[in-house]
Amino acid sequence: MARLTGKRTLITGGTSGIGLATAKRFLEEGARVIVTGIAPDSLARAQDELGRDVTVLAADAGSVDAQRELAARVAAEYGRLDVAFLNAGIAVWQPVEDWTEDAFDRSFSVNVKGPFFLVQALLPVFADPASVVLNTSINAHVGAARSSVYAATKAAFLTMGKTLSTELLGRAVRFNAVSPGPVRTPLYDKLGIPDAYRAQVDKDIRSSIPAGRFGTAEEVADAVVYLASDEARWTLGAEIVVDGGRMLNG
Repeated sequence: MARLTGKRTLITGGTSGIGLATAKRFLEEGARVIVTGIAPDSLARAQDELGRDVTVLAADAGSVDAQRELAARVAAEYGRLDVAFLNAGIAVWQPVEDWTEDAFDRSFSVNVKGPFFLVQALLPVFADPASVVLNTSINAHVGAARSSVYAATKAAFLTMGKTLSTELLGRAVRFNAVSPGPVRTPLYDKLGIPDAYRAQVDKDIRSSIPAGRFGTAEEVADAVVYLASDEARWTLGAEIVVDGGRMLNG
């Protein structure tokens, strides 16, 4: 039985990686889907892969104005929204001395500020009940070198989900989070790892994962489907870690 039949859903950052895999799973589960992205080529590819019944929108996740416009588009298309998967994000890993104020602000705008104001703009649009799933990261818990700003954004995002789950419970909007470990996605490829060291970095990462391999976007999508579905109706402010046991190693 399809677990999301008739659900009106929004996936930010849904044109590649975990977002695209989740969009495909949502469709398999009977949902209606809107996805967002920013790069024209990825928007076009996603439209081809997901089909013409899926609405694919350009929206800068770091722009508050763009998030408010997105909420208006969702309201116009659906009337009410049953599920939001707040997945759009950027991952910049670099030494603390290399950070600039502009780069710092951009990371927080995309990973924290934009999603927060999207939730605010969606308040009149959420159905009763509604489910919001945040894509955070095990880096909110693991002190990995070069991840200082990225980890800080994900920790803030995770905490936001817990507090909003309490604050908006009276509106029947529940918040939960999925926290992936190392997953093979386009985001991973943008971490700025020099090609000369990529093989060694990959080997080092795999050796830190008890399961012995990187995760897949589809494995994360399965967790998102559960949190989005009515099966998780008694799950509030929770975090599902999908990391092959990486956090077992500290």
